[in-house]
Amino acid sequence: MTGVVEKILDTEHVNEKFKKRTFVVNDQADKYPQKISFQTVQDKVSMLDSIMEGQEVEVSFNLRGREWTSPQGDVKYFNTLEAWRIEGSSSQPSPQPVTTEEKDGDLPF
Repeated sequence: MTGVVEKILDTEHVNEKFKKRTFVVNDQADKYPQKISFQTVQDKVSMLDSIMEGQEVEVSFNLRGREWTSPQGDVKYFNTLEAWRIEGSSSQPSPQPVTTEEKDGDLPF
């Protein structure tokens, strides 16, 4: 899947042996863009260190699913898109313009 990175969350340490990191990619190729949430786990968490919000990326992923039974006996199903490769485009996000006030050191308040 190809799109623009909208958000990169901090690494979450679930327990001593398991960590994960979530990021969101905006698929702008469609008439109705979708914000898709991906997850990296364990040693793949560090792949996001070289990616920036606003950067176009191509994500390779596996679709994972699992069943969970609540204490009340209700069964629910969850899906996860687990990224195993993230390739960034050579184009980086455009820097934010600096206003005249910021250049002169004057603050707007």
